[in-house]
Amino acid sequence: MLRILLFAVVALTAAAQEKWPPVATFSILGYDPATGEIGGAVQSRVFSVGNGVLWAEAGVGVAATQAIVDVSYGPQALTLLKLGYRPVKILTAIHEADPDPMPERWTKQGRQFAVMNAQGEYAAFTGPKASAWAGHRGGKFCTAQGNILAGEAVVEAMIEAFEKTTGHLSARLLAALEGGQKAGGDKRGMQSAAMLIVKKDGGVWLHNDVVLRLQVDDHAEPITELRRLVESATKRFRLGAN
Repeated sequence: MLRILLFAVVALTAAAQEKWPPVATFSILGYDPATGEIGGAVQSRVFSVGNGVLWAEAGVGVAATQAIVDVSYGPQALTLLKLGYRPVKILTAIHEADPDPMPERWTKQGRQFAVMNAQGEYAAFTGPKASAWAGHRGGKFCTAQGNILAGEAVVEAMIEAFEKTTGHLSARLLAALEGGQKAGGDKRGMQSAAMLIVKKDGGVWLHNDVVLRLQVDDHAEPITELRRLVESATKRFRLGAN
């Protein structure tokens, strides 16, 4: 039944697939048990990385899909989280149900994705054909993953920065990106960055679950620009003040 549900969520065909380059990316998913906020941040040497990597829903969880990207993994993960599936089960179910319509070019063994539920429980997957260096590391209420990186130190530095930083979740996610970049980041350089944080009714205005949705689509220093946006939002919305 689970397999039927997954195929109902997204029907993939070979005709619908195009050959796109791998999204060389490092991302982090994180949870703040004190506020209930959950979210993620990402940086990559591609245009507008925030357009397809991060997926989140308040009270449900967050997901990141990267490398040889199948963007549908994000919505599928949120659907299964709402049905009560644990992150590790979700990884297996989605990957096994992937029809892999173009294995010679668009192999599912090159995909990388991570899922975290609304309680901070997470799981991550790095396919054996993801471009090196590729891998993931987990910490307390956080998981970092990346591909085409300078090395393992990138994701390790991200976890360390997230766990050592205090304050609002946005500050911790941002520190993780900065830590990853300082450790070498994407081997190809920088271009775009994004951050998404959600909480039920946690945003400005009425009935808004989006605490922050920030994107730097094309910039020589995307993480620096993301910091400027985070600091501006912190002042405007008084993030972490309550």
